[in-house]
Amino acid sequence: MSSGIEKIRNAAILATTGFLVFQAAQSFRTAPVLAAQRAAQSPQNPQSPQSPGAAAQANAGGKQVPEDPGAKSYAKQCAICHGDQREGILPAFPPLLGIKRQMNDQQITDLIHKGKGRMPGFPKLPNEELTALLTYLSTAETSAGSTASGAASTTVHSSSLAEAGGGLFQQNCAFCHGRDAQGGETGPDLTQSKLVLGDKNGDQISEVVRNGRPEKKMPAFNFSSQELLSLVAFIRAREAAAASQKGGRRGVEVADLQTGNLAAGKEYFNGAGGCSKCHSPTGDLAGIATRYQGLKLEMRMLYPEDAASKVTVTTRDGKTFEGTLAYRDEWIIGLRDADKTYHSWRIQDVKYKVDSPVDAHVEQFPKYTDADIHNLMAYLQSLR
Repeated sequence: MSSGIEKIRNAAILATTGFLVFQAAQSFRTAPVLAAQRAAQSPQNPQSPQSPGAAAQANAGGKQVPEDPGAKSYAKQCAICHGDQREGILPAFPPLLGIKRQMNDQQITDLIHKGKGRMPGFPKLPNEELTALLTYLSTAETSAGSTASGAASTTVHSSSLAEAGGGLFQQNCAFCHGRDAQGGETGPDLTQSKLVLGDKNGDQISEVVRNGRPEKKMPAFNFSSQELLSLVAFIRAREAAAASQKGGRRGVEVADLQTGNLAAGKEYFNGAGGCSKCHSPTGDLAGIATRYQGLKLEMRMLYPEDAASKVTVTTRDGKTFEGTLAYRDEWIIGLRDADKTYHSWRIQDVKYKVDSPVDAHVEQFPKYTDADIHNLMAYLQSLR
């Protein structure tokens, strides 16, 4: 058992390292775009990428600039992250094909103006350009959607219904649930979902897709009945493919992680582990074992990757801004304030201090023993 826990711990450390490297790579990739946008807003830079025609050419990487104003705006503002054909760049950036199935024009407009997550806001986008961009996003989907599904659907299920569902899935679901429906960064493995496995005729799956799950941040989708049938067929095909894999078992069962000593875990939580310095069993951790079980709970214990970092930025004229860290690389620091407004500065122009709660978890990695992990898990599993 000790060697098994050692493997889990090493895997968690490797996953953490990979996540940090991935984030750094994405930051490096998008930094020039943000820098170009900021430079474009400067009146002292008449040759900036925002000058007429230049930005589209620069952001399109030297490709021929489309004539349609909406397509031109997309190439200039969006293609660098969401792909030339709106196909997305998984797992970092979602496809925009079929975006109108998830959001109406006003919701998309709000998103463009305010930004979200690593996406910067574009509050000064001219109304004419915004209208053209919205029109372009609602145009007929290109072949990118069907191409994106690739072998994932055609090799596991020969029916045209499942193939059609594969295209829809790649455009609308793969960003969260993975290309093969076996789970992604934020969405669960649908091939092991109790709802999917227990839904014999697809009604429950269709209901969830139509209504969404707001409490789990899953949006609702406006699919036709035929589209829902094809989506269910694709999920069924992926479920069958997963079940046919040798070995059958593809994860860690909850029971595998229920081997520690609760009392020893509580003592570690309040003592050597230092957990009680930031967490409380009656505060932020109340009911934690109800919200997370098994490996998900252990992964959150080892590295809560969604823990928000706070940042305080002081400008040269002494003004102070506080909020949640939204972006940071070698050149740019960005935050969202209490009103969710995005602010960013060149690092060379400001002083800043980041309070990252996840750092304490990373520092704990080399200190854990197998017994510590067993026991701490046993204690956390009691917090229902």
